[in-house]
Amino acid sequence: MSRTGSQAGLLDSDEPLPWHAENPQGSSGYLIICDHAGRRIPRRLGELGLSGNDLQRHIAWDIGAAEVAAGLGRRLDACVILQTYSRLVIDCNRPLGSPGSIVTHSEDTAIPGNVGITAPEVAVRQHEIFQSYHGRIREQIDAQRAQGVTPWLICMHSFTPVFGGVVRSWHAGVLYNRDARLAQAVLAALRREGDLVIGDNEPYAASDTTDYAIPVYGEALGLPHVGIEIRQDLIADAAGQRAWSQRLAGILRELAAQAQ
Repeated sequence: MSRTGSQAGLLDSDEPLPWHAENPQGSSGYLIICDHAGRRIPRRLGELGLSGNDLQRHIAWDIGAAEVAAGLGRRLDACVILQTYSRLVIDCNRPLGSPGSIVTHSEDTAIPGNVGITAPEVAVRQHEIFQSYHGRIREQIDAQRAQGVTPWLICMHSFTPVFGGVVRSWHAGVLYNRDARLAQAVLAALRREGDLVIGDNEPYAASDTTDYAIPVYGEALGLPHVGIEIRQDLIADAAGQRAWSQRLAGILRELAAQAQ
């Protein structure tokens, strides 16, 4: 995919694409996506008026989620698609035009670079980041279906240990909307591990208005799907990332074997 880097655009020609695909020819029937994998800001947006410390925080990305997703993909021989730009530019897990798509505040932090942006500026973020990323996901789904495979969609996220001054006790959460079949199986398997507190649609619940991948790919396309949220302090280092990718790979392999 090429870019002109024209004055009207957002991403210069030497900047990364909004997605990074690992192992697109993977032999398994999974597709793993991570909407908040990266924290990069397009050069033309500066740093959205934020400090470097702010761009290290959860408001900018899902800490540890990309590494767990990539490790899970390697263990399952699955395609992994990672979104490389910060959710503060545009949130790729929010419907276009929704209040959470391009935020002016996140948690307790103002996002100056998102205040007062024009309709054309919104449109270029939608086109060059959101639509490019989701176009790549749809291409992958179509490619796997063309091979006779209905992919299991695994949506990887992470959450903060404390939010609004409230300590979150869950180690992980399993998310779903109307179709809970795979999610409930994953939830039950995680709870059988015995050493975990697992949220059922906690700390977030998926919905048509606050999520994109689950309703648009999972439900509308009829793909088995689940959203998985892991508490960030558990996957902030390589050891935790390996442990969780191994744990999830074992569970998904077991569920796939049961479904055959």
